Amino acid sequence: MCGSVRSKDYGNDVLAGDWRRPRKGSVPEIPAERDLVVEDPDSGFCGAVVGCDKFGVTLEDRFGKRRVFPLTKAGFLLDGKPVTLVRPAQAPRGPRAPARSASGSIAVSGLRARVARESRIYVEGVHDAELVEKIWGHDLRVEGVVVEYLEGVDDLPAIVEEFAPGPQRRLGVLVDHLVEGSKESRIAAQVRSPHVLVTGHPFVDIWQAVKPRALGIRAWPDVPRGVPWKQGVLAALGWGDDVGEGWRRILGSVDSFTDLEPELLGRVEEIIDFVTAP
Repeated sequence: MCGSVRSKDYGNDVLAGDWRRPRKGSVPEIPAERDLVVEDPDSGFCGAVVGCDKFGVTLEDRFGKRRVFPLTKAGFLLDGKPVTLVRPAQAPRGPRAPARSASGSIAVSGLRARVARESRIYVEGVHDAELVEKIWGHDLRVEGVVVEYLEGVDDLPAIVEEFAPGPQRRLGVLVDHLVEGSKESRIAAQVRSPHVLVTGHPFVDIWQAVKPRALGIRAWPDVPRGVPWKQGVLAALGWGDDVGEGWRRILGSVDSFTDLEPELLGRVEEIIDFVTAP
């Protein structure tokens, strides 16, 4: 009878045991620096670090979707190997960088709103006004510029006539869907003046000026013709049918100018420069 054959000893299997409870010191601690790419092994979500605070680390995948994960021990895979992500160490304090407003401009501390200029900015609706206030509100208070809304571009000719613009009384107007051949472009042509600037973005609605990644979606959905655009968006995203609640969700996802499309940023900055020019 042959003796028993012993298998070759390869040592411990690298997958054996519970790697989520490793021996102390066996899993490296890695600072969650921006753009570090890691994977959550439980969900398979793989993305780059875009933020880290006491609540966890935020990852963004290649489609722009974001998720927040807790900073657990051995909670991530880096190049296929378990690591523990930790909050990055704060940089040594040096000369303090100037504080920035949501628009990216240098914030003015201890600001008292300037007495309002005669010049005005008009936008199409409440949502437009709220978005402009959230991002450019500080800048506008510094300059003393008031933002009002039209409740529809059809009333623009009458508003311009009543406003009576002049060299020290300029009017800047931001409209939605200002593309060649549109109703908006024809109305804009009616009020053209050296003291009136009508400009706008190409989006159907101001909602679309928010980058999809800020909302954790891949893209704004296509809405079939004949379906009200906002209601179609809410239905496609599964957000219910309350337009007001949908807008609050969108506005709450916007923190700074980086969350907005450049087609809107450039036009708002252009209008502010126009109405504040000497």
